[in-house]
Amino acid sequence: MMSRRRLQHRIGLSTAAVLLLCLWVSVAQSQTVYRVVDEQGNVTFTDNPERGGDAITLAPLPSMPSASRPSTAAPRSLGRPGQPFMPYDRFTIANPASGASVHGGMTPVEVQVVPPLRDDHQIQLLVNGELSQSALHSDAFWLAGLSAGQHRLQAELLDNQGRVQHRTDPVTIFIAE
Repeated sequence: MMSRRRLQHRIGLSTAAVLLLCLWVSVAQSQTVYRVVDEQGNVTFTDNPERGGDAITLAPLPSMPSASRPSTAAPRSLGRPGQPFMPYDRFTIANPASGASVHGGMTPVEVQVVPPLRDDHQIQLLVNGELSQSALHSDAFWLAGLSAGQHRLQAELLDNQGRVQHRTDPVTIFIAE
């Protein structure tokens, strides 16, 4: 059997070996970077020793393994009516109400966007499936010159690249003569 003193000595040697191995791995993983100052006093850093400069040894950055989590984000694609793409909770035509009868002339259209429309997003208005007004960073529109009869209104939400990301439910209005 091994004496207690010899066992402690072996454990001490093993611990020292592990510490040396860790130190060697740490040094092997560090990287040397060279600090170079040009004639105008501009400082640059390089890993190329041929450019000269003062050697600076950088310690490796600590890292942690990434935790893999299932994505809960909604896809940013054209949503169904009532299902706007993030970051909006609500996107609908608030006024006029579906089935409303309005007199000809100027017809206001209000689009409800919750939370408020982002600076880089726009809304465009369709009447009977055709573009009525070009995209604006606005939630209020005016329709003029609609003929008497039934018309279908729909708003489209455009992202910062002009792509349609969502459409409201269609709203049918009646223009009185």
